[in-house]
Amino acid sequence: MGVSTLTTSLADVAASDATLRAFLHGLPGVDRVGADQRAAMLGTRSIKTTAKAQAIDLAISMVDLTTLEGADTHGKVRAMCTKAIHPGGGAPRVAAVCVYPDLVSVAAEAVKGSGVKVASVATAFPSGRSSLEVKVSDTALAVAAGADEIDMVIDRGAFLEGDYVKVFEEIVAVKAACGAAHLKVILETGELATYDNVRRASWLAMIAGADFIKTSTGKVAPAATLPVTLIMLEAVRAFRDVTGRQVGVKPAGGIRTTKDAIKNLVLVNETAGEDWLTPDWFRLGASSLLNDLLMQREKLATGRYAGPDYFTLD
Repeated sequence: MGVSTLTTSLADVAASDATLRAFLHGLPGVDRVGADQRAAMLGTRSIKTTAKAQAIDLAISMVDLTTLEGADTHGKVRAMCTKAIHPGGGAPRVAAVCVYPDLVSVAAEAVKGSGVKVASVATAFPSGRSSLEVKVSDTALAVAAGADEIDMVIDRGAFLEGDYVKVFEEIVAVKAACGAAHLKVILETGELATYDNVRRASWLAMIAGADFIKTSTGKVAPAATLPVTLIMLEAVRAFRDVTGRQVGVKPAGGIRTTKDAIKNLVLVNETAGEDWLTPDWFRLGASSLLNDLLMQREKLATGRYAGPDYFTLD
């Protein structure tokens, strides 16, 4: 069973371990050399002047400004939320702030009425090593506290063992616990070993109901490489072609510079298309990227390059 046989009804594919396995292993293999070369080629595209200014503002509007440290405090989260709403210099607000579940209520109060979403990493982030009951409870508590989006991690061990049904059922259960909140499914591509596995995991997450597929937790290297993001963008494009449902993509981890961000925007435009070039369908998970975008924005506007201490720390 391959992509060409998938219909808008996914019940047959997900009906059993055998059908799910047959579908995932029937997907076309990824040409690793070709994917690496295409990503490298697109990464050399140059964007200048007005187009660059537009790209920087678009990238800012796509940022999920993130703090995921054990030392996070209420004050740090509130300060991050203020920066998310008003990055400085007339820049647009970011798409969302991303915090641990116990800090969701703090973030939700801080961004209330601003249009900035609150995302929360749930499901025993970053390892995913917990029971389904705990993962569902973690999700439900984050949503009840005000999370608009949940970033869950898949069970990579189960996936690598070929227990696709377990991974599928966990995503379905977490999606149900999200209610009206959007679900981003983190594949942790740095642990999936092959590009074929990245493609399989992307399709598995989408079949199970993901609203977004996300590369990484940011805690494992390599994280959001351009070839991996390319493969995921190809997957969401193909998924929409055969089901009619659009799914977003979020590279996260290792995206630190304006150059990195623009490379990703070029990749989106040339692979999935313009429909994905909005914060509704493409996000950049980052903690330090925003400052570089703001510095480059200031340089374009004034001709002067502001130092990093010109802006608040992320």
